[in-house]
Amino acid sequence: MMKTLRFTTLPGDGIGPEVMEIALTVLQKLGNLHDFSIETSNHDVGGIGIDNHGKALPDSTLNACKEVDAILFGSVGGPKWENLPPKEQPERAALLPIRKAFELFANLRPGNLYPELSDLSPLRADTVANGIDTLCVRELTGGIYFGQPKETKTLDNGEKLAIDTMVYRTSEIERITELAIKAASLRDGRICSVDKANVLETSVLWREVVVNCVQKHNPDIELTHMYVDNAAMQLVRDPNQFDVLLTENMFGDILSDELAVICGSLGMLASASLGTQKNSQGLPFGLYEPAGGTAPDIAGQGVANPCAQILSAALMLRYSFGLEEAATAIENAVKETIRSGLRTGDIAQGGKSVGSEEMGKSILNRLQ
Repeated sequence: MMKTLRFTTLPGDGIGPEVMEIALTVLQKLGNLHDFSIETSNHDVGGIGIDNHGKALPDSTLNACKEVDAILFGSVGGPKWENLPPKEQPERAALLPIRKAFELFANLRPGNLYPELSDLSPLRADTVANGIDTLCVRELTGGIYFGQPKETKTLDNGEKLAIDTMVYRTSEIERITELAIKAASLRDGRICSVDKANVLETSVLWREVVVNCVQKHNPDIELTHMYVDNAAMQLVRDPNQFDVLLTENMFGDILSDELAVICGSLGMLASASLGTQKNSQGLPFGLYEPAGGTAPDIAGQGVANPCAQILSAALMLRYSFGLEEAATAIENAVKETIRSGLRTGDIAQGGKSVGSEEMGKSILNRLQ
């Protein structure tokens, strides 16, 4: 019996709708090859949500997401909405409420650089000659971004005081560590846990819980620890020394962006945010999105790189629908397209580039 994949598409702003359309075409063809069909609906989010509904995450969009098994997300934001108050801007007013609504506690950001694109990396040629293959597993709902109290107040002497609170509970650390263990067991079996245990109480607890969790669930995992400042330096010095980087929220926010930069192009990088809830497949409900932004300067020109959106769809197949073979087929098709020499402008390195549609067609042709 053919399996039906039910998910929402939230294309968002800028290049989001363009690359989303290509990703859906890839999924449709892949379904014909791997015996599944897709059932999806399109909804406003981000800037277009503000324009059409008065807020970045309309109630109709959130309700639609609650009826399905996963969210395939595009990109949100742009210059048009930059003058709004920070709490109302698309990036903050769309993504953070979705993370909260679905308890998306884990962000998986693959740091992949194909050897054929090694010249795109700002790192030394000999460091990345064989490419980069690292996975950052970031805790997403705890830490200083969500801890209370969080406020700015005026003191009696007229001076302003701002407070952010970093908070972590044992259970929050355990669940992200368990996920990192599963990820590492499918890779090289190594986890480097990043903290600041020489300064922060939360990091002391983090390290203690990570050690106990690895011992309990898979003592064969090779576990090391590194202070966050050293980790930032080591990522630049030798990114391939890391297999799985396990981090708390703020550290992961910074390190995953650093990892993206050293991999050369945001147009090639996908991400997955997984929740505590199980979907109708008995697998994690997740939100899947490209690592890059809306690129408003090229929106509508047909030149955006669709690879990150397509690879995000592959992660959705893997984690929320359990279709490992289909996910791998997408990833291999993208690799083969890059090996063939096809490039969009962001990865063309000054050479001849093709448009979004031609890049998408080449990936489609390689799905067989």
